[in-house]
Formats: sequence, C-alpha cells, structure tokens
Amino acid sequence: METNKVKGHLAMLGANVIWGLMSPVAKMVFAAGVVFPVVMVDFRVAGAALLFWIASIFLPREHVPVKDILRLLGAGMLGVLFNQGCFIIGVSLTSPGEASLVTTTMPMWVMLLAWLILREPITLKKAGGIVLGAAGAVILILGGGASVSRGANPALGDVIVLCAQLSYALYLTLYRNFIRKYSLVTLMKWMFLAATIIGLPGSMRWLMAMNWSSVSTLEWAGIAYVVVFGTFIAYIGIMIGQKNLRPTVVGMYNYVQPVVATITGICLGLDVFTPMKGLAVVLIFSGVWLVTISKARAADASAPQKTA
Repeated sequence: METNKVKGHLAMLGANVIWGLMSPVAKMVFAAGVVFPVVMVDFRVAGAALLFWIASIFLPREHVPVKDILRLLGAGMLGVLFNQGCFIIGVSLTSPGEASLVTTTMPMWVMLLAWLILREPITLKKAGGIVLGAAGAVILILGGGASVSRGANPALGDVIVLCAQLSYALYLTLYRNFIRKYSLVTLMKWMFLAATIIGLPGSMRWLMAMNWSSVSTLEWAGIAYVVVFGTFIAYIGIMIGQKNLRPTVVGMYNYVQPVVATITGICLGLDVFTPMKGLAVVLIFSGVWLVTISKARAADASAPQKTA
C-alpha cells in the first residue's frame, strides 16, 4: 500500500537524520579519551536491548520458536554487532573522512546482493541513482577538508569499515522477508539481546579498564543520546523502512547522513554553505528519488505489505 511506503520513507529519513547528528555527539564523547569506542558499542547494544525488552512488557506477547530465535541471532550479528563493532573499530584506525567515503559504498553492495539473492533487477534508474547519490556524498565529504590525522593503520581501518558496510548490506538483503513475520519490538529485543550476549565477553577488558568516575555529565548525556536516539529510536525507524521498502531504497538513505552532518556544521558555525554543497544535496536526493521509482521485482512489488 502507498501509505506504508510513505511511512517507510519517513522512518528511514528520520533514522538517518538521527545518525547524521550522532557523529558529532560521539566525537564529543570520545574527545576526552575516557570512554573507549568498544565500550560505546556495549552501551549501544546492551542499552537498546534493555529498552526493547522493557517496551515488550507493554505489548502483546509473540511466541518465537527456537528456529526463528536462531535466525534472529544471525540477524543480530550482521545488523547490530558486526556492523557497529566493525565501524567503530575501523574509525579508530583510520580517519573519519576516509571512513565516511567507505560508507558510501553500502548502497552499491545492497544493490548487488539484492540482485544475487532476491533477484531484484539492476535497472539504469537504480544504478544511475546510486551513482548520483555517491557523487553527492563524496562532494560533501571531500568539501569538508582533509583530515588532520589519518589514524594508526588507515588501510586496515578502511577494510574494517568496509566489512561493516558489507555486514549491514547482507543483513538488509537476507532478512528482508523474514522480518515481516513478527512485530518490530519482538525482532529488536531478540536481535539486540543476541548481540549483547555475544559481544560483552569480548569487550570485558575495556570495561574493566574504564575510569568510570572520570566520565563527565556531558559525556553521559552524549552516551544517552547515542543509546536512546541513535540506537533505540533509529533502529525502530530502520525496521519500519525495511518492512515497507525494497533493500536498495533502504540502503540509499545512507547518503542522507553526510547531508545532515554538513547542515549541522553550518548551523553551528563550524562549516559554511557553498554552491558545491548545494549541488551535492541535490545530487543525493535526486539519486534517492531515482532508486525509489526504479522497477522492483514483480513478485516483490505485488506482495502485500505488513504494517509495522
């Protein structure tokens, strides 16, 4: 239904706006050198798991058989733990600018995987839209200037960030139809619980090394934003979008994040508007529009859409 598609587009736009704002917030938290990146992943995963399980108390209970819980385990690994963990670790080794450039490849991977797995056709409109969006994102990122520090191991960091994009693209493709079986909160509480159980043991050394008394009120506020808005609310938006839109369209909204980051920088006086940046924004949203109107797989286009 058309209403569900509108809901999907609004949800994806909202989630990526939140993620675009989350970048400067996370940088503020890491600036003091007290909160380790791996610990931030723990906060995001465990905090969101707790919030989704609390939310499930107030909603009708859904029975999830063991076989589906195992599938949700895989979804939690690809869509939550590997995606977030690889990105944060990769950024710690490379520069934010290079990491941002690598993230622009995600819609391309979604398009290729959707073609291979879901038989979603690669049309000229779809390919052209991804090229336009990527061009706009690159203009915005490069327009921000070169990074002062390239990181300890830029090549390895870029590869790890690329793994994060591949992980999320694979999640969007493999679980596109499966997630329609259950409500949004049921899916999220199991995915984040699985990611928490598997992720916490590996990060215990960083948790033990944290100087918790040195975390300031401002840093706690930043962590709260990342957990509540950047994870809990943003993932609700992503799930609504994934339920109602094709994987390639969902992936295209990744290009909204550099737009939000640039606009935020201009509003805060940290950046200035230029005609090239205006062109970049036009290219990005033109690309999203082209992918949205491109041809879908016949069976997928005619399938009934379940509301979130």
